[in-house]
Amino acid sequence: MNDQISILPVTTAKGRRDFVAYAHTRYAGDPHWVAPLTGEAVGMLTPGKNAWFTHGTAQLFLAMKSGRIVGRIAAHIDHLALTQPAEQGFGPGTGFFGHFDADDQAIGNALLDRAERWLVDQGMTRMVGPISLSVWEEPGLLIEGHDHSPSVMMGHHDPVYQHWIEARGYTGVKDLLTYDLDITRGFPPLVQRIIAAGEKNARIHVRRVNKSRFEDEAAIILGILNDAWSDNWGFVPMTDAEVAEVGRKLKPLVFEDLIYIAEVEGEPVAFMITLPDLNEVLKPLRGALLPFGWARLLLWLRRPRARTMRVPLMGVVKRLQASRLASQLAFMMIEYSRREAISRYGASRGEIGWVLEDNQGMVAIADAIESRVNKRYRIYATELPRA
Repeated sequence: MNDQISILPVTTAKGRRDFVAYAHTRYAGDPHWVAPLTGEAVGMLTPGKNAWFTHGTAQLFLAMKSGRIVGRIAAHIDHLALTQPAEQGFGPGTGFFGHFDADDQAIGNALLDRAERWLVDQGMTRMVGPISLSVWEEPGLLIEGHDHSPSVMMGHHDPVYQHWIEARGYTGVKDLLTYDLDITRGFPPLVQRIIAAGEKNARIHVRRVNKSRFEDEAAIILGILNDAWSDNWGFVPMTDAEVAEVGRKLKPLVFEDLIYIAEVEGEPVAFMITLPDLNEVLKPLRGALLPFGWARLLLWLRRPRARTMRVPLMGVVKRLQASRLASQLAFMMIEYSRREAISRYGASRGEIGWVLEDNQGMVAIADAIESRVNKRYRIYATELPRA
């Protein structure tokens, strides 16, 4: 029997399904892994079904041994990331790896070797990851917080991967944090006073989004997002096509009382998105909507009840970020969302993030509302040999 490791490129729809299915095998005994919906996961890896491919190129690889799949990896290039300033983390010559899973370290090394070679062949000089596929999707390797399941749109990984990656000499270049918050408790008195002062300020108006004007509201949020995050490490602008696609996918999770836009003198300057934790209903489905999963999911989406609410995105326009007004608007939006999450959705826990470890403004806000870090994700980099 051939026990050699073979690394094979994925070139077919069946190969993409096998790529997704391997994760079910790899995490079969992990009580905290949450399987994505299979069709959705395959679509994210398929050109024409994921708008990322309008500016990105990817090659998936499967590791085979003794006739079975024993690992997977994606090597990819984001052509928008290549145009970003190098001091912001990406830039010219930067390629990526992601969707990294393997049965053992030797297989993991073979997969990383193959991803590196593919990127070198494409003219890349540096590899960064894991990022799967976009920084807006599931960036980073989970290195702290393996003892509880991730919330919606966050990843979960075997803790042994950290040792494998660091043993190759890859360097951690940035940590991403998520913060856990007991939302049943009111915020500290100082934060409450800041919120009350904002509510008395006639210049400030914090409003819910209007779902009947979904495209217009999404355009407002995109404009604030691309401005607010433009100086952040790892920033890659989100395109109109990506926003439209994300909006279509998330529209069932968009509830007007959980997404806010803050205006100052009538100008939209900040936003915050809160989502009920879809993973709570997805976890028992194990990626399958049939035979009865679709009915359970549809019922939940009509009247969602969730213990956890996640804040995946928040932003304040760049010109206000150093001002007291920025934190005031953030506190107001967090408080309004907290109230609705408790009264309308039965939530008791919030999760904020991911947040860049050195984003002083967001870290200060998280500290002020007495949240605590519950998960840490790390992004690694390595220099590639010249072709």
